[in-house]
Order: sequence, then structure tokens, then C-alpha cells
Amino acid sequence: MHEARSDRMTLTYGSHVSKWRAAIRDTPLGSHLAIGLWIVWAFAVWNVIFDRVLVLAGRRYVYAAAVSANEGNGYLRIADWMRPAVHRGFWMATAGGTVILVVGLVAVGAASRRRHDATSSESPQKN
Repeated sequence: MHEARSDRMTLTYGSHVSKWRAAIRDTPLGSHLAIGLWIVWAFAVWNVIFDRVLVLAGRRYVYAAAVSANEGNGYLRIADWMRPAVHRGFWMATAGGTVILVVGLVAVGAASRRRHDATSSESPQKN
């Protein structure tokens, strides 16, 4: 009895998933969703790279300031360390995010063209 209920639940769940997948796959919504997810991923990577560059620059500054203080040298200004890091981080993050975005958009475009070509060749030609 328990197995029959489990099979019924699996069939019901499977049919809902199949309908959902078909609805997304066979409409422009699927391409738009994929593009949106690639944009979100590119933005997340941009943030990670930018943050990492700034964190490393901050650590280098703290180390250099501590060494300078211990040696009795002059005060190190944080702006002298962080302004170039912001510039470098912006461009590194932009390059990384752009690569991901371009790869994603090309992949989505190729997949949607492939899907379109496959469905249009399967439909009968009207003369």
C-alpha cells in the first residue's frame, strides 16, 4: 500500500516538473530566464573579484603601515594604497564579469537557435 502511494506521488510530481520544464523550454521565457541567471552570476563574480582585490590591498597596507611604524618611518596614508586598488579592482572585476556574461549570452543564443532550428525542421512545410 505504501509503495502504491509513493508511485502515485512520484508520477504526480514528475508530471508537474515535466509540464514546468516544457513551458520554460518551449517559450521565450526559458531564454530570458537563462539570460537573467547569467547576468546574476556575472554580477556575483564581479563583486567577489572587486572585494578580493580591495581586501588584499587593505591587508598589504596594514602590513606596510606596521612595518613602517616599527622602523620609525613616516606615516603611510591609506589613500595612497587603496585608490590604485579600487581602480585595479574595478577593471579586473569588469573583465571577469564581462567574460562570464559574454560566454553566457553566446551559449544561450546558440542553444535557443539550436532549439528553434530543431523545432522548425520538425514542423511540416506549407507550400
